[in-house]
Amino acid sequence: MLTTVTGVFLAGLAAGFGVAIPVGAIAVLVMGLAARTSFRVGAAAALGVATADGLYAAVAALGGAALVTVLAPVAGPLRVVAAVVLLALATLTAVRALRSARSSAVAGPDSGTTSTSGGSGAAGRSFAGRWDMETAPRAFAGVLALTLLNPATVVYFAALVLGRQDSAAPALPAAGAFVLGAFLASASWQLLIAGGGTLVGRILAGPRGRLGTALVSSAIIAALAVFMLVAA
Repeated sequence: MLTTVTGVFLAGLAAGFGVAIPVGAIAVLVMGLAARTSFRVGAAAALGVATADGLYAAVAALGGAALVTVLAPVAGPLRVVAAVVLLALATLTAVRALRSARSSAVAGPDSGTTSTSGGSGAAGRSFAGRWDMETAPRAFAGVLALTLLNPATVVYFAALVLGRQDSAAPALPAAGAFVLGAFLASASWQLLIAGGGTLVGRILAGPRGRLGTALVSSAIIAALAVFMLVAA
């Protein structure tokens, strides 16, 4: 039994790397967050991705073919929702970066404490705060929610589980081993991406570097989101 569970664990590792390694909008989001803020925030976002992958792996391991049947009709709409949210995040990130750069250039570093726009400025900050992922808890929760909007992940895991069913292995140990492997693989890869983003952020530590990082990240996320909309 131990050998079988070990094999399932290794299969989960392979499945986790398979779903995590292709660079998509979420990976770019994780890297961009780490570059603009800190490794702590990037790591929280990375663990949000890994948690979603682990949850989907668990649901797939326990639900199997029935889950694929349930999710198939809503796969397209959920992909559209995810793309729209990513487009909104990309736009907000770019707008905030441009405003910050313009404010610093015109009035210096202390200008952020004053506002000439009255209530509308407060409303804008309140709106931005609801979308802000630049703290560790919000990065984890936000990226977790975004990743869960991709039902293709659970279909992927379900197909792998159904393709290698082994009646000799107890259901719960085998499922647990598969889920653990998928989570560890996804977490290790996403943390590597966050580390890369942190390195980029340190190299481009100045205002112009951070502005460039934010704009490039936003452009890539927006492009990938548009591709998701077209493919939906």
